Amino acid sequence: QVQLVESGGGLVQTGGSLRLSCEASGLTFSTYRMAWFRQAPGKEREFVALISRFGSSAYYTDSVKSRSTISRDNAKNTVYLQMNSLKPDDTAVYYCAADSRRGADISTKAATYDYWGQGTQVSVSS
Repeated sequence: QVQLVESGGGLVQTGGSLRLSCEASGLTFSTYRMAWFRQAPGKEREFVALISRFGSSAYYTDSVKSRSTISRDNAKNTVYLQMNSLKPDDTAVYYCAADSRRGADISTKAATYDYWGQGTQVSVSS
């Protein structure tokens, strides 16, 4: 049984930082691209960042690119999202997701991803 468990969310002030973690179990972690998505109230789920299977490449949505770093530790089956200079617009539930596709193409579409965590709330106060 595959499980993705996020942690690290919370309430921070504008300009603060958070480090989100997502621990995976029940899958061969290093064979999955991993990604973070977020969903704000009343909005669709949107892509935030993704990382390749061994962490050699990463891709970010423009709104977080200069403020965030995605990383992974395959020995710990964990993917991280470090977010700095947080803004109220970053307020959302953050989800990690796993992509099992074997090809080289990346995807920012939620429908592509096979497994999802339950989410962790990030709230940024102004």
